[in-house]
Amino acid sequence: MGLKKALNIILIMVFALSILGASSLVYNEFINHSICPKLLDIPACYIIMLCFIIPLFSHLLKWNNYIYFTGTGLAFSIAFYGTIMQVLELIQCPKTSVGIPMCFISLGIFISLIVLKLILVKK
Repeated sequence: MGLKKALNIILIMVFALSILGASSLVYNEFINHSICPKLLDIPACYIIMLCFIIPLFSHLLKWNNYIYFTGTGLAFSIAFYGTIMQVLELIQCPKTSVGIPMCFISLGIFISLIVLKLILVKK
């Protein structure tokens, strides 16, 4: 299997696992409210979920890379902001069952999605 095909599979797997993971948070926010920090009065987890779905479609349907990088870049910015605010203890990101702030995980995921796509674009 070629490197390009392997990277495509990894990218799609990261998206699939991320959407599955984020969907429970979005569901809990929808049912219980006030779980996710808000940006412009919109729960950040809703925005992050869209930033997983739109770039995934952009990648699968081979839309312009601008759409992909706009979505992942926006989510990276939100996750970076959340991570900084969490470290400074100014906001509380939702946490996993073992206590890891999800903004840390989101930051790592979006860095991975951006780097993987950059590698694919250069191939």
